[in-house]
Amino acid sequence: MLVVGAGLAGARTVQTLRAEGFEGSIRVLGDEGVLPYDRPPLSKELLTRPAPAWLRDELDLDLAALADEVHLAGPARGLRLRAGGVQVLTEDGAFIAGHVIVATGAHAVRPPRWEAALTLHTADDARRLRAALAAGGPLVVVGAGWIGAEVAGVVAAAGIDVTVLEGAPTPLHEALGGLVGALTMPWYAAAGVQLVTDARVDVVDGAGVTLTNGRRFPAPTVLAAVGARPSTLWLGGVLPVDRSGALRVDAAYRVLDDDVPVPGLWAVGDVAVRRSARHGWVPGGHWDGALRGPQALARALVRDARPDMSPPEEPVPDPAPYVFSTQLGHDVALFGLPGDGCPVVLRGDPAAGDGWTALWVSGDVVHAVLVVDRPHDVGAARRLMSGATLPRVDVAAVADPALPLRAARPA
Repeated sequence: MLVVGAGLAGARTVQTLRAEGFEGSIRVLGDEGVLPYDRPPLSKELLTRPAPAWLRDELDLDLAALADEVHLAGPARGLRLRAGGVQVLTEDGAFIAGHVIVATGAHAVRPPRWEAALTLHTADDARRLRAALAAGGPLVVVGAGWIGAEVAGVVAAAGIDVTVLEGAPTPLHEALGGLVGALTMPWYAAAGVQLVTDARVDVVDGAGVTLTNGRRFPAPTVLAAVGARPSTLWLGGVLPVDRSGALRVDAAYRVLDDDVPVPGLWAVGDVAVRRSARHGWVPGGHWDGALRGPQALARALVRDARPDMSPPEEPVPDPAPYVFSTQLGHDVALFGLPGDGCPVVLRGDPAAGDGWTALWVSGDVVHAVLVVDRPHDVGAARRLMSGATLPRVDVAAVADPALPLRAARPA
């Protein structure tokens, strides 16, 4: 067994394989040269937690004790499909295994002409950003997505001037759509952050940012927070990837080629887009998928690799996509996938400042639920989105914030 990637998804795969009873040899290839750590604190606790949040402490996950070989600085450079197994190439030679799990994660996007911008995806990225901010601001963040807003809130709370430039009309436009994204716009001013939307960046140099319309934002530190892309270039085109660069996998995380599983190949975490009976294609890119996906993978792989010791056949888990973020002082939880053009039903008044919930509802079918500063809706939303199919609700009951969300099911 060869796991390519030593982040959360790769390390959790090793942990769950052992938990499922796999006793065979497991090798792990990493590329950062350090033990696995948790990525959310890199932005959420950027200025208060300078050391990585090691998974051995956070999740009791000791990769060195679970795997037979761990090469933390041995990144994969290529992949070959062979009759005797899958071959993974590295600078130190080739590894051959009957099963290869691709868990190489993602990398931050830095567009051309933005070479002077920093990014935030690794512990080294966080170290460089902290060092730059130690000299003071201002900071310009390009991108008002999950990471951009988290960093802006943390840095502004430390007394540093922050400007956020967003190319779309609203924050989180791609993730939540314009209507709901617009509801987050007042958060920026309230947190002391200047937000500029419809801001298209032309160039980032060592002294700031210039927009395509010529407007200039001077700053010694610029963070590019415009997303991440799956790290699949090392595969060299041997496996098909989708438009984002991700590997398509089935519900058990088997890599698919023209909808047919490739023998011996699996992918999990940010590098994969999973087929879900409930949601269609579910992209990676979030912590919960890297945490929970390996469980389904490990169960299926153990059945394939060791049928003599495999557990009874069980339904493959199909967890709802889940994102949690702290956005400029607001706790935000998203369950499901908001549909393009899907009507939005609001619970509560976003202008009142006491929390609200948004549901994307087509007819009476709920596709996603966003909960903002309303903790009693979080558990109900998780349960609502955890069934075998997308839930149906009484729309009038959903819209009444005086009624518990759990009472929204139709009679």
